[in-house]
Amino acid sequence: MAINMQNTPFNLASCIEFAGKYHGQQKVITRLVENDELHETTYSEILLRSRKFANALKKLGVEFGDKVGTIALNTYRHLEAWYGISGQGLVCHTINPRLSPTQLIYIINHAEDKYILIDHVFWPIVEKMHQHFPKVKGYIVLTEEKYMPKTELPNVYCYETLIEGESDQFDWPEFDENSGSSLCYTSGTTGNPKGVMYTHKSNLLHSYAGGLKDAIGMNARDTVLVVVPLFHANSWGIAYLGPMTGATLLFPGKAMDGASTFELIEKYQATLAAGVPTVWTNLLDYADNVGKKMESVTEVIVGGSAAPMSMLKAFRDKHDIDLLHAWGMTEMSPLGTLNRPTPQILAMPKDEQLTYRIKQGRPVFGVDMKVVDENGVEQPRDGKSVGHLLVKGNWVVHSYYKAEAPCVDEDGWFDTGDMANIDEYGYMEIVDRSKDLIKSGGEWISSVDMENTAMGHPDVLMAAAIAIPDEKWSERPLLIVVPKEGKTPSKESIKEVLATQFAKWQLPDDIVFVESIPLTATGKFSKLTLRQQFADYKGE
Repeated sequence: MAINMQNTPFNLASCIEFAGKYHGQQKVITRLVENDELHETTYSEILLRSRKFANALKKLGVEFGDKVGTIALNTYRHLEAWYGISGQGLVCHTINPRLSPTQLIYIINHAEDKYILIDHVFWPIVEKMHQHFPKVKGYIVLTEEKYMPKTELPNVYCYETLIEGESDQFDWPEFDENSGSSLCYTSGTTGNPKGVMYTHKSNLLHSYAGGLKDAIGMNARDTVLVVVPLFHANSWGIAYLGPMTGATLLFPGKAMDGASTFELIEKYQATLAAGVPTVWTNLLDYADNVGKKMESVTEVIVGGSAAPMSMLKAFRDKHDIDLLHAWGMTEMSPLGTLNRPTPQILAMPKDEQLTYRIKQGRPVFGVDMKVVDENGVEQPRDGKSVGHLLVKGNWVVHSYYKAEAPCVDEDGWFDTGDMANIDEYGYMEIVDRSKDLIKSGGEWISSVDMENTAMGHPDVLMAAAIAIPDEKWSERPLLIVVPKEGKTPSKESIKEVLATQFAKWQLPDDIVFVESIPLTATGKFSKLTLRQQFADYKGE
């Protein structure tokens, strides 16, 4: 059969090449890690510098398929390094600096990283553990000479010095589009973290889907605050989607407190922002305290964990911002669903719309999903039947990196570990992680629903619900609460708020007030840590 269409293999370098040529004047703005100053560059400059870095890596002796790790925050240098790595057929292994030393040692050795790029603020991590990385040939510090750490380690390079004399021309090679492009490990709350190897094809298909108007839907008129880390499942694909669409990108560096985040939004008139709920909790709290409104932002995308109804209402009522729930996971590249309203939802009264808008949303094109019971029988799409959430698609993992067996069933379905339901309009709602559900007296209680309802209390900043052992009921809920600054909510007032959504037997036996709740490496509540901390809790 004659082939009538061109068939050039996907290479992610095409994203930055396109941006440099056709959106060359569009900006990438970074709050520098070194000094918190704001730095502005353009896509055309990032393209040239990514080529320079590609040349520098080649001189260091890396070969096709080698892994290059990054322990870095959201900056323009990190972005251009991504393309200099993957564009020449290497694998960009983004490493979460918040992981434990044991986990960092495991994943760097498991990935077999040849070089590691690192922000200077994380250098103490390497200084303490470098002897545990026998296959790492050297380190590249993402800074200029005056900020270089003092060290006696060999083969430590300054990024700016390394690329300074290199050519800004580089011929990106052509290779199989199913070659590895980037590698990301799960946070590994139990057992060792698992690696997910994305491909050039899977990342680009994911980015195309993310650009749909029913998904993230960015364009060249957007200025996007990228709070979601570049190391968190490829920044939800935004590091590819931004250059593809020409959107201006705002990188916060290490400053992600409410005041710093608000400053970036206000100064550069951000139109879209993406990050986990804990970041938006702090931002909303800051805006309330200073009495300011986010005038330019039209949409905030929240993922990583469920946002409470109070957050959705706060963005809507105080800032005229549409909060869009998204859901996904490392194994899905990560985008699975995004909550944009269909005509049927918009036709409902506004308060009724909220019951749908708070859900995790509808699948983006390219992802299929279903909910099954313990026997694998698909459950009705009625918004009530809860079961195990299974997914499949072209950017969903088939097998973990270096694993001998697939992690999907014989039909290609991947079990997400979430318990969920799907309604008649296709909106999926996460009820809980299967391991975080509280089973009391044989009945299930959703920790997610309890947390989100508790955060509707005007004096509650954050809340986490866990199960504690109980002789009579097997498990009972315990609620851990962080009050807002200067506020002292009572246990009774919080239980009154909970009673609007929960039966009396479902209410927590006790409420504990703390100054902070431990977070996982990806910014979620660390339920494992809390369960260990309160394992012997007996109440008052």
